[in-house]
Amino acid sequence: MGWYRWNGADLELSLRVQPRAPKDTFDGPDPGGEHYRVRIKAPPVDGKGNEALRRFVAKSFGVAPSRIEIIGGEHARYKRLRIQEPRSFPIPIDPA
Repeated sequence: MGWYRWNGADLELSLRVQPRAPKDTFDGPDPGGEHYRVRIKAPPVDGKGNEALRRFVAKSFGVAPSRIEIIGGEHARYKRLRIQEPRSFPIPIDPA
């Protein structure tokens, strides 16, 4: 898959984030398979969207929010995240 890759024990995701959604959810890969769609309730204002994304991804993958790092696209809809040693897999990913 083009939307995730392993970097040692860390998982890197390429996401397309939709803010102001009715609920926080993983929505499936984009048609081209380059990004995984994520919907977040928070607006993209004053870092609220990024913080909500970090909390949602952390809870979903069973890690603390401090173990989620935005490594690209902090001010864009398309983002790259690094999850340090994820414990659970809410979306279809082959564990390392």
